Amino acid sequence: MWVRKRLDIGWRDLAVGLLCTATPMRRSDVQTRLEEAFAGSANTLACLSVRSGFDLLLATLGLPERSEILMSAMTIPDMARIVEHHGLTPVPVDLDPSTLGPSVESLCRAVSPSSRAIVVAHLCGGRVPMEPILTLAGKHGLMVIEDCAQAFDGRGYSGDPSADVSMFSFGPIKTATALGGALLRVRDRALLARLRARQAEYPVQRRSQYAGRLLKYAAFKALSGPTMYGLLLRLWQAMGRDYDRLVNGSVRGFPGPDFFARIRQQPSAALMALLERRLRTYDQGRLERRAAQGGLLARLLEPKVVCPGRAATPHNAWVFPILVDNPPEVIAALRESGFDATQGHSMCVVAPPPDRRGCEAVRAARFLSKIVYLPLYPEIPDSSLVRMAEVVLGIARRPVPLDDRPVGQELGTGLLSIRL
Repeated sequence: MWVRKRLDIGWRDLAVGLLCTATPMRRSDVQTRLEEAFAGSANTLACLSVRSGFDLLLATLGLPERSEILMSAMTIPDMARIVEHHGLTPVPVDLDPSTLGPSVESLCRAVSPSSRAIVVAHLCGGRVPMEPILTLAGKHGLMVIEDCAQAFDGRGYSGDPSADVSMFSFGPIKTATALGGALLRVRDRALLARLRARQAEYPVQRRSQYAGRLLKYAAFKALSGPTMYGLLLRLWQAMGRDYDRLVNGSVRGFPGPDFFARIRQQPSAALMALLERRLRTYDQGRLERRAAQGGLLARLLEPKVVCPGRAATPHNAWVFPILVDNPPEVIAALRESGFDATQGHSMCVVAPPPDRRGCEAVRAARFLSKIVYLPLYPEIPDSSLVRMAEVVLGIARRPVPLDDRPVGQELGTGLLSIRL
């Protein structure tokens, strides 16, 4: 059984991380080395997570209450939660199916006199064309914040240089993971200084906490090989348990209560040391291999099966979504054939404010109702990708295009969430 998502970290890196937790280090020196390795310490801030950095940014900006933050309609639930926590209003911007980024048409509809910023999420390993968004943002005086959590593409990419803030995640299931950590590239150095000063007031992540995290994911890695994972999956199913729920909970970044206390920490020296090592030694060939796999799979499946977001280039296929009219049947057939497909990826559709129903993200809601994520990572041989495509083509039914159904037939209002 090919696991749905393989941790992008090797045993040597895990061992180095554990060694770092037991080695005294000067945090400030480690942080400087890490930030220099990414986009230079004059432009970069290391944080515990993208959630931490986004929360820090909104706290530092101090925007007027009820100011609107325009957001890519598809995001993780915590991003909208953070916006609301600061007394601000999240407003969804519906997606362009070809790139999975905000459509310019929807952005024009969402902008209002209360709008202060737009958060653009680059999804699934693709890179949304930023020029039209930046042009519109400049016209309306909006801050542009890039959520690049899914778009890390090696050390040569640190976000669009014209964006105000670009946020990169290195959490457990991300590319080049350090099992935590984030890097924010900030264009305004005065703002960066304010962010740095505010974050310095946070407590520092305990070394023991990070060591426990490393051990936890080392165990996951040991259990994620095709044979062992298949055995565990069959055992869990025989017990009548929902293993999707188990997998979802096991990779959550900040489970449990006290969410804001958990994210308002500085990264430990050990975490930053491992992340600096990951940036410095990461095998770019893995990204090239994964991008090639994504291209191969798309060619095998299209045009019968919709592979959304492929127009967002470059695209390194961090995950590989398809749209089908019968997700449960497709997932069941794939699992029967040894591929742990899923309909979940911890994403949600941001709900519009009560007085902005015209901004409802109908396309994004339809998208999440028809999505299936296929396993895709360098360890899967091309022959298995061909076999997986054959299974999909043998059972998938092509859905109605996202724009072909009248708006009155949308899937409903509110927050639609699907988890990995």
